[in-house]
Amino acid sequence: MKRAFKYRFYPTDAQAAELLRTFGCVRKVYNMALAARSEAWTLRRERVDYNATSAMLTGWKKTEELAYLSKVSSVPLQQTLRHLQGAFSNFWQKRAKYPTFKSRKKSRRSAEYTTSGFRFRDGRLTLAKMTDPLDIVWSRPLPAGASPSTVTVSQDAAGRWFVSVLCDDRPAMPTPVNDAVGVDVGVASLVTLSTGERITNPRHERKDRERLARAQRDLSRKAEGDGSNRAKARLRVGRAYARIADRRRDFLHKLTTRLVRENQTIVIEDLTVRNMLRNRRLSRAISDASWTELRSMLEYKADWYGREVIAVDRWFPSSKLCSACGTLESRMPLDVREWTCACGTTHDRDVNAARNILAAGLAVAACGDGVRPQRSTPGGQSSVKQEVVPPPRSRAAAQP
Repeated sequence: MKRAFKYRFYPTDAQAAELLRTFGCVRKVYNMALAARSEAWTLRRERVDYNATSAMLTGWKKTEELAYLSKVSSVPLQQTLRHLQGAFSNFWQKRAKYPTFKSRKKSRRSAEYTTSGFRFRDGRLTLAKMTDPLDIVWSRPLPAGASPSTVTVSQDAAGRWFVSVLCDDRPAMPTPVNDAVGVDVGVASLVTLSTGERITNPRHERKDRERLARAQRDLSRKAEGDGSNRAKARLRVGRAYARIADRRRDFLHKLTTRLVRENQTIVIEDLTVRNMLRNRRLSRAISDASWTELRSMLEYKADWYGREVIAVDRWFPSSKLCSACGTLESRMPLDVREWTCACGTTHDRDVNAARNILAAGLAVAACGDGVRPQRSTPGGQSSVKQEVVPPPRSRAAAQP
């Protein structure tokens, strides 16, 4: 199994200048190759693959105008062509939109090195075209005997430098404490478990909203051609965003690691966060909660530790369904946090939803995808039979 280990490092002035040149060359090659492929398809209906763009790169280096491409390592330039090929493959298979050009101001600054582009000896990493190793802060050790296969160097909007080391690793699988748990996500309580436990939403963006607003106002006052002053203001905005993102990511990592370690099966809802963000009253809070990143972490960590993540149907009425008798309420507005069923059971909205999600997930695991417990309406009789629910259409099937 391939795992990436990310560390912060502090380059010298010469190393920073070399990496910035490499970032610029990577962006230039990517944009030129994208333009060439788009032009070939538009004018001649011709698909240009990686081998053709690699030959183009060789020709570009021989021209006087683009001779500077030969002054940086060729490995990141070849890797960006492979990334472009992957972007087109995802587009053709309808997994992503058409590739877009990289921007000097907005796009992520990064360069990827394969084994021929770096040297890793005795815990010291040296990149091609550099004589001195990088000053890396090894916040955690690499797996014993690990041999990096890929190294990615990046710089974020706050000006910080990071190196991501990809190597083989198989983490230990601790024995789970529980067989299964249902997870209901929310805004006030980020996560409510079927056991009744609540985990409060830290609301990192709200805590730093005033600081971020000041930085953005300061940036808006700087004219486009204000040079270093505008660059400094942009850096302050980047640092404010980085502080929020770092704290949120740290909290989500700790939470998801705990859930995956303690439970063999984790059942969640298949939420359409993109559509939920259209609600102007809740969009900011939903974005700050970062439910999509929470699910992503649960899924890849479950793969690491041999756990299972089950996503139930997004239309499953987990909040309106009584977890005791199966009665389905007709309405359940968001302001109703507690309700009493006709059977006399008083429910906490989130805990009840988590228990229903768990029951639906166990039914999926037992009977296959698209299966959930049959419901009854108020006054009706519940049943233990299973109801087959048609799975939602895929993106490809939804195309006309």
